Amino acid sequence: MAAQTASRTAPQTGDGPLVTLLSVPVKAATKIFAGSLVVADAGYAAPGRTATALFALGVARKDVDNSAGAAGDQLADIERGAFPFNNSASTDAITQASLYQDVYIVDDNTVAKTDGSGTRSKAGRAIGFLDNGQVVVEVGGR
Repeated sequence: MAAQTASRTAPQTGDGPLVTLLSVPVKAATKIFAGSLVVADAGYAAPGRTATALFALGVARKDVDNSAGAAGDQLADIERGAFPFNNSASTDAITQASLYQDVYIVDDNTVAKTDGSGTRSKAGRAIGFLDNGQVVVEVGGR
């Protein structure tokens, strides 16, 4: 095939639009704050943190307090998409050269350029910066 030489229509393929809102059972003894990065931890929603084997789901739409509950007693409403997070510091800060590459979870509000020598799970892909220095990360896809 040759490269394009004119505009074309490129319809989305698949069964339908990307699911952008999830309701996920919350891990036992866990509180999730609205606007925080939420991960799947053994199948349950939990705040993002430095750990391996977590899967970034998206951002919590509202506070969910399952502090006194068993796993699954509460549901977290999680939105997938592009969201701003605090940038890590020093040599692990995400820079212009890091855009469109994978970034990694430091905590439920911070992302870093590296996986911390194999200690961090993937947050998503950095796609931009805000004027306040926050990094816009596309979260909730593979």
